Amino acid sequence: MAVETNDWRAKSATQTRLAFGQALLELAAKHDDVVALSSDTQDLLGIREYIEHYPDRFVEAGIAEQNTIGISSGLATTGLRPYVCGYAPFVTARAIEQVRNDVAYANQRVVIGAAASGISLGVSGGTHHAVEDIATTTSFAHMTVIVPADVNEAYKATLASYDIDGPVYIRLGGRTPEPDVTGDAPFTLGKARQLRDGNDVAIIAMGCMVDFAVQASKTLEAEGIGARVINMSTIKPLDRDAILKAASETRGIVAAEEHHIQGGLGSTIAAYLAEKQPTPMRFVCMPDEFAVVGPTVALRAKYGLSAEGVLNACRSLLGTAK
Repeated sequence: MAVETNDWRAKSATQTRLAFGQALLELAAKHDDVVALSSDTQDLLGIREYIEHYPDRFVEAGIAEQNTIGISSGLATTGLRPYVCGYAPFVTARAIEQVRNDVAYANQRVVIGAAASGISLGVSGGTHHAVEDIATTTSFAHMTVIVPADVNEAYKATLASYDIDGPVYIRLGGRTPEPDVTGDAPFTLGKARQLRDGNDVAIIAMGCMVDFAVQASKTLEAEGIGARVINMSTIKPLDRDAILKAASETRGIVAAEEHHIQGGLGSTIAAYLAEKQPTPMRFVCMPDEFAVVGPTVALRAKYGLSAEGVLNACRSLLGTAK
């Protein structure tokens, strides 16, 4: 079964979680060893079409993420290529032991599609927020960690994951639309992509924060300030060359992420630069607290996860705060 050209984009509906499901459909058409596993997430990641075409290559484990991860590891030992469809907060909290021991420690070729990351499920409360998942998954040896900025990147990163020899964690969004910021650009594992030029300040962002970084850069450009925007879609392995280049060519770096500062993108960049080239930095991220309950857009605004938040951080670093 072949997927029609660009049909996946319409079905993704500007949501990275659905782009993952569309890419899984294409992978299954090309590779007989691809198998999908669900933790009652058939609609969350849009895999009902996959199930219709490949019912013998699908496992529904129910709301039992520990079992889902354990089964995926077992399937990987037989030479199959398991793709787990799960909620980010549950895969990286409820099933963290299985992710660590069964998948990462055993270096199994399991891909975890983790939807509803960050505070994209804001109305569901702290149990459904995943603002520590980058810290945990990047701390595991062997693990590759990818955070797509939009559906184009989510789709292509998922396709690329098939060839990664080891476990992969792909951090996906929720039901809030993710604007197109990468167009038809290719995805290259471990390589950041510069979206806007600028030598005054560099904004290194991941996921939903990339669009906010682009918006902030455009505002600063109108003020005569050049803000470079770098989409750091692979968190592990990190593109250290892009970071060092940004540090060398600008007055400082603003790191933007929908994650706690501890163990996230910003702290990872800071740790690297502390050794290689100490650089002024500002951080746009979740504070050291559990997020309150509320609509996603309003919740992001409350915590400064917005274009204005990125803008303020840039101005603070440059000493031009209004």
